[in-house]
Amino acid sequence: MLKIYNTDIETNKLEEIKEFKKGSWISLINPSEIEIKKVCENINIQEDFIRDALDFEEKARIDEEEDDNTILFVVDVPIIEKNEENEVYTTMPLGMIVVRDDFFITVSLRKNKVIEDFEKRKIKNFQTYKKSKLIFQILYLNSSYYLSYLKQINKETEIAEYILKKSMKNKELLKLLSLEKSLVYFTTSLKSNELVMEKTMRGKIIKLYDEDEDILEDAITENRQAIEMSKIYSDILNGTMDAYASIISNNLNGVMKFLTSITIVLAIPTMISSFWGMNVNLPFQVSKYGFAIIIGVSVILTLLVTWWLKRKDMLT
Repeated sequence: MLKIYNTDIETNKLEEIKEFKKGSWISLINPSEIEIKKVCENINIQEDFIRDALDFEEKARIDEEEDDNTILFVVDVPIIEKNEENEVYTTMPLGMIVVRDDFFITVSLRKNKVIEDFEKRKIKNFQTYKKSKLIFQILYLNSSYYLSYLKQINKETEIAEYILKKSMKNKELLKLLSLEKSLVYFTTSLKSNELVMEKTMRGKIIKLYDEDEDILEDAITENRQAIEMSKIYSDILNGTMDAYASIISNNLNGVMKFLTSITIVLAIPTMISSFWGMNVNLPFQVSKYGFAIIIGVSVILTLLVTWWLKRKDMLT
């Protein structure tokens, strides 16, 4: 999908346009081959810049092409994917391309909250022709979404723990495992984003203006806070998973101990009845009360064994 936005210098209003106008913002979301070629031909850039950002495995980095004065920023943005059972938090690359002093391009494989907020005019005071400021605003909003998603992950963790306290369900355990993986993705992506922002902060990649530098500093602060939160939540979740693994193992041992004890108890009357079923002379065999006596002996011995096992804490 290809969209072109431009901020009118006089009215300062954002509007969607059809032509490639200098100072405009070009938004590419899962673009087709035709759209990629159309953009590259009209603004004279290499297709590799766009295709690199469309690689789901692409890492956060900065690439500069001195020949045509084009700079590619790649950062990881948080997204929520849905599978058959639940939602999964993960990350994907977002490419930001500064083409000379003429155009600003964003490239992503799928829709994400960061770009959507800009397209829906939820972010105030941004102009498409102020490229440095726009990059920093995107970086700041991206860090804010990481914090927001981390809070959601923590809340979902608490809900899963509450359910697990009542009953050990595989679904909730798998949910915790999924959240643990999400935190690993977030931590790795946040650290990579931090390197990109710190490199940008030096001012050698793109020109920094005084009014824009504060936005970048705030973005770095938010990103570092997200890293700390991600580490804390990850440590807590790791401890929780280890604790529940021990609980499950302990519960299984308890079940096996109980079943073993029941087997021993049931073996007593079986053993006695087996003895008196033999074709040999045994006590009470000819007595008219023999059956009742044998039943009584079996019951007494069974109760004694049950009492002994209970005393040894084998039937709890």
